[in-house]
Parts: sequence; structure tokens; C-alpha cells
Amino acid sequence: MQPTDESVQVIAKLTPLAIALALLDSIEPVVPREIDVAAARGHVLAADVKVAAARPKRALALQDGWAVTAETTQDAGAYAPAPLAKMPPRVDVGEALPDGTDAVAPLDTVTVRDGRAEAVAPVAAGDGVLPAGADAVPGVPLRQTGERVRAGDVAVFAAAGISRLSVREPRLHVVRARKDEIIGAAAGFIVHDIAARGGVVNEAASLEAALRDEKTDAIVSIGGTGSGRNDESVKILSKMGRLAFHGIGLTPGETVAFGFIGTRPVLLLPGRLDAALAVWIVIGRRMLARLSACGEEEPAVTLPLTRKVTSTVGLAEFVPVRRNGGSVEPLATKYLPLAALARADGWILVPASSEGYPAGAQVPVKAWP
Repeated sequence: MQPTDESVQVIAKLTPLAIALALLDSIEPVVPREIDVAAARGHVLAADVKVAAARPKRALALQDGWAVTAETTQDAGAYAPAPLAKMPPRVDVGEALPDGTDAVAPLDTVTVRDGRAEAVAPVAAGDGVLPAGADAVPGVPLRQTGERVRAGDVAVFAAAGISRLSVREPRLHVVRARKDEIIGAAAGFIVHDIAARGGVVNEAASLEAALRDEKTDAIVSIGGTGSGRNDESVKILSKMGRLAFHGIGLTPGETVAFGFIGTRPVLLLPGRLDAALAVWIVIGRRMLARLSACGEEEPAVTLPLTRKVTSTVGLAEFVPVRRNGGSVEPLATKYLPLAALARADGWILVPASSEGYPAGAQVPVKAWP
């Protein structure tokens, strides 16, 4: 007797990856909130970042030296010093230039004899000077809406006197269907990746509890998506929410499921480590980007393959690779062993329409997380 759908989670069909990704595009971004600049790394900006006033307000010295009027030094030379009408003021890096000066002469280009100053080398107007407004001007964004805050941006914003930023910070529940080390390893990676991309993670005790919590923006559950005797994640989502698809044309990761509880997206990942990582990288990150309204694409570099990759038409294939000089070596297909995952420093995605790539084919490679 064949098991019924009520007793076992059965995948009726594999949804094409392109259709699954298009479904994610319907996800609404979370409401913006303000956070401290120091905590903004990885977050996606919900508003352009601008300064309220020009920076710097006045011209500043970019080097230690003498504040001079450049015109008075134009005929100066080592054998024909140019007398200066008055003693030029000394300035240090970051100090405002005194009125009437337009350059900072290096210390060794001005000599002082008997209380009188002489220039021994010419300087041009603007030498050694940061002009007023050169760092930032009002109305011109330092970074724009939809861009992710980088570590360097945090330093730049703080230096510009910006203390708060408007960002989108999705709140996600991460659920472990079982307490085993494989699911725990996958959960650890996903929790870290969410935090690095500006999300906030809570780990719920069960999928039911996560689905009932209306304060969260999305749910990610790991394990329980197959047809095992204890697999129930898909049945729970179907009962409490809306199942959009169960089964996808992506290998590894065919048993993934996706749906909604109200308007909140729910991603159910396979419990196998390689499948969970592949699905999270290809689908989970896109879901998170939609919640954050991130407009940036993951960067890729095009490199040739050292050997061919064979793939099944109809299934997109996630393949870990390792750089080898100016090319990349595919490490595994279908099932991805731990050794392959450990050696990978990049990945490629073979499209469902392809039978793979021959050796030497130029492929877009994205960075390994």
C-alpha cells in the first residue's frame, strides 16, 4: 500500500529554480529603523547618507608645515631664497589655515635667519591643503539607499559626524527540526550569515512557535523537509500557513520548501549540510536581500574551468570550486562532501538549461561564504 500525503511528505514536482526565485521577488521589505553608526556594518541603507553641512567647514592643513601665500614663494630657490614679508605661522595636520594663506609649505622649504623667514622652494596654491567642502557637501550622498554598509563606511560616516543611520533590519527566527550536529552546523552558519548581512536572529524552540510569533519578519527552519518517518516541517507549514512549493530544481537541495505565514516568508531547508548551505546561499540570501531591499548583486569574477562539469538538464546545480592560479577547479557535484566544502573558495551555478561546462569554459564565480 502506498503511503498517503497525510502520512508522508511527498514531493509532487520540482519547481524550476527561476520560478522559485521570481516568487521571492514578491516579498515586501521590512520597515526602516534607525541604529547607531557603530552597529551598522552589514546593514542595508533605507535612506541616502548625507552630511548636514560641508566638511570640512574651513580649509585644513594636510601636512605639518608653514601656512603661506603661494604667490610669495614662486621665485624661490635654494640659491635665491624669496624673502617673506612676515613670519609664516606653523600649522599641524588637521588645523585650519589662517586667513590670507592658501598653501602649506613643507618645513624644510622655509628657513628662518635672524628672525626673518625665506622660502627656498616654491609651492602652488592648494599644496598641502584640504579645501573647504572637499570631504563632503550637503545634498551629495556618501552612500545610497539599497547599498550595504561596509566596515570602511562606518569609519567614513563617523568621521563625517553622522551618528545614526536609517536601515532595514530583518528579524528572523531560525529553527532546528532536530538536535543533531549536522543541523546544528548548518544553523550556526546561517545565523552568522544573517547577522553579517544586517539581520537579527532568534532561535525558536519549534517551527510552530516560530510561525505563531508575529513579531518576526521571516522564518528559516532546517531539517524535516524530506519523506522520512519524522519529517514534518512541510506538513506544519501547510497546516498553519500557505505552502508555495515543496521541491525545487536545484541540486543539492531538491527537498527545500517555501511558503508564507500571513505575509511573512518561510524557508524550510533540507537537513543535509551541503543541501542546506547550497539552498541558503542561492535562495535564503535572496530572501534576506528582499526583506532588506538590498539593491546590490553578489559580485562575481569570470574564470576558466580546469576540467569539465557534467550536469542534468532540468536541474540547476550548485558547484563548489577552488581557485588554481587564473582558473578554477570544480570540487564536487550532486552530493558535496565535507572535504569539498572545506576546500572551496568559490561557487558556480550551472543553469537548468545546461548539460554542464567543458574544460576551459569561462564561468562566473562567486565568493565562498
